[in-house]
Amino acid sequence: MNDYHFEDHHKLLRDQVRRMVERHVAPIASEIDENNRFPQELVEVFGDMGLLQLWVPEEYGGPGGDLTSVCLVKEEIAKVSESAALLAANNSFGLILPILNFGSEAQKRHYLGLSAKGRTLTAVAITEAGTGSDVSSMKTRAHRDGESWVINGAKIYITFGSVAHFILVFARTSEGKGANGISAFLVDTKTKGFSHGPEDRKMGIRGVPNVPIYLDNVRVPAENMIGPEGQAFKTCMRILDLNRPTVGATAVGLAQGAIDLATAYARERIQFGRPIAEFQGIQFMLADMQMQTEAARCMLYDCTRMADRQEWGGFSAKASMVKCFASDTAMKVATDAVQIFGGAGYMRDFPVERFMRDAKINQIFEGTNQIQRLVIARHMLRG
Repeated sequence: MNDYHFEDHHKLLRDQVRRMVERHVAPIASEIDENNRFPQELVEVFGDMGLLQLWVPEEYGGPGGDLTSVCLVKEEIAKVSESAALLAANNSFGLILPILNFGSEAQKRHYLGLSAKGRTLTAVAITEAGTGSDVSSMKTRAHRDGESWVINGAKIYITFGSVAHFILVFARTSEGKGANGISAFLVDTKTKGFSHGPEDRKMGIRGVPNVPIYLDNVRVPAENMIGPEGQAFKTCMRILDLNRPTVGATAVGLAQGAIDLATAYARERIQFGRPIAEFQGIQFMLADMQMQTEAARCMLYDCTRMADRQEWGGFSAKASMVKCFASDTAMKVATDAVQIFGGAGYMRDFPVERFMRDAKINQIFEGTNQIQRLVIARHMLRG
């Protein structure tokens, strides 16, 4: 694997994560999926390594990681388990990045200091039954009551919603055109009136709990609002942009893991008296899988370099390209890996079947790939 622009600390982190994955993640990857079990033991492993809180700056007690670090970690873990990869840097989108970008100094010292301990889990609650890509149709409401805001509404498909300590909840605080009038609140899940429903039954990323959440007169202090009132969606777009490459990193890791499995199987599977790896049809499939994955990886780390250098011109479009291209690639590569395994690939005894199920979600969450294409096209046509 090329080292791209990685600095020495990136390479060291990658090597440490590879060893951790081999020891702690690979042995339980299939079992997590089979039993749909949240791997609580990985919270401590990841937290002790600084992987949950990777983006917390050193001044607040954290590892001081950057986007490249987060993506390297997610790529390495996703080579054996996308479910475990989604747990890494879990609190970045729901807490660390919103607080870093839009929080007060008091919020930073409290919440970033808490996250730095490596045990805090978070979630983000935007999606509703009638609100997916169309954020403007959000029905959850919050109204001011003295020194508090009172939130009422319901959200669906909330990733880690049943295990999170804090959830970043988006709610409408005033009527406005489009996404105007939507605010964001950091809600402690122990707050009275907060509850969640039963876990959703999913095709893939099993072991990652997704649940509906309910907010029944949930009262939060006014200081728990993140960013300016009514501007949450606009102010959080940078955070959404920063998170999309991490989806691309997970997709790249999954694709590479599928390639590694398919290559090993092709060397071992004997048909017509020789390994199927010697047949040109299989070689062409493997070559295409690796080319596409390497192209996605190059795009990914070019994007992370932009962010780490604070080069924001065109970053939003590049982030959408990474998320879209890498997730489309992972879906195709995983499907081809199943094909190379033949009948065995369709069986749950072999991990490529899990990889194919897991790959699909990356084309859907964090903005569907159709939405990513709209972002890219609008950037192209703007000038």
